[in-house]
Amino acid sequence: MAVRRFPLGALVGVGAAFLLLGWAPRADRFTWFMENLPVIVGAPLLVATHRRFPLTNLLYGLLALHALVLMVGGHWTYADVPAGHWVKGWLHLARNPYDRLGHLFQGFMPVLLFREVLLRKGVLKPGAWSVAVLLLMALGLSAAYELLEWQTAVWTGTAADAFLGTQGDPWDTQWDMACALIGAIAALAALSRRQDRAMAALALR
Repeated sequence: MAVRRFPLGALVGVGAAFLLLGWAPRADRFTWFMENLPVIVGAPLLVATHRRFPLTNLLYGLLALHALVLMVGGHWTYADVPAGHWVKGWLHLARNPYDRLGHLFQGFMPVLLFREVLLRKGVLKPGAWSVAVLLLMALGLSAAYELLEWQTAVWTGTAADAFLGTQGDPWDTQWDMACALIGAIAALAALSRRQDRAMAALALR
């Protein structure tokens, strides 16, 4: 019963954080919406597919954590998250590093989502080839997001400046994709075996 309650608890927690951080964001409403778009689209999809194709609690927990990272970034904008400014000062960095954390998560969580769905559906089998495919998928998702940022800037002009969040770095796009790749590699190295055990336990229920 506790296993079944976990996704509901995670959903309630994400919903509460969404309302709290979305009530009066420091960012303008357009930037808030764009930063929260994955949560706005993803959460209803997870609810709709929960009975037909439930995910492991490990993945639900990581999805909730990623949603929180996105919502915090959307509330302040990634360049102005207070915790990022503290780290910037401690480490004497040139920019707020919260954006880098966001892009690490952009690789870390989706690669495990891809892995779980594709392994359970029999599309991939464990092994070196599956690792290569999953890393390429994570990079592809990161590249697609960068293309979305680019087109948003083209369509809306300066309204997208906060959404782009380059902080004056001409290599921001490349850094974002590199961080996503590092996050994906770290996720597969650290959690593949644990995810395998969680999938095996889910199959027995």
